[in-house]
Amino acid sequence: MPSAVVGAPANLRTLLAHRPELAEAFHRLYATMWTEGIVPQSLKETARMRNARVTDCGFCKNVRFDGALADGLDESQVEQIADGYESSTLSADQKLVLRFTDRFLVDAGRPDDALLADMRARFSPAEIVELTMALALFLGMSKVLVSLGVEPEEMDRTVLPTPALVGR
Repeated sequence: MPSAVVGAPANLRTLLAHRPELAEAFHRLYATMWTEGIVPQSLKETARMRNARVTDCGFCKNVRFDGALADGLDESQVEQIADGYESSTLSADQKLVLRFTDRFLVDAGRPDDALLADMRARFSPAEIVELTMALALFLGMSKVLVSLGVEPEEMDRTVLPTPALVGR
């Protein structure tokens, strides 16, 4: 896929420049979910990391958002976001988010009655909607990166600023 920016190499930014209005709208939605959300950033990042591992997106696996790190997510926790997390030292909330994420990603999406009851016991309806929308965005963006061929096979761990609305 060629860059939309003359003379610039193809990367996510230069490929999305083929449709700048769509890229801007996506960024507004993604930034709103991160900066104006009610689910703690560390829990959203837990779900994003699980999505990265399931989709095998090299970029997603190696990027960390600074807001989630400030909210308490550390590398020792990220390392436990793998198969077998049920017996890890992750928090009960993280394990519940991971169960929900796994159902969303690999088990046809619809939570069974027990998982739904557990989610409703811990999270408000608004938080469940936000987490579900976040998962859709994470899955979609990882698929965009992989499909456009701009996710690296290898990449150093990188901490990025949490996506934010411009001008706020």
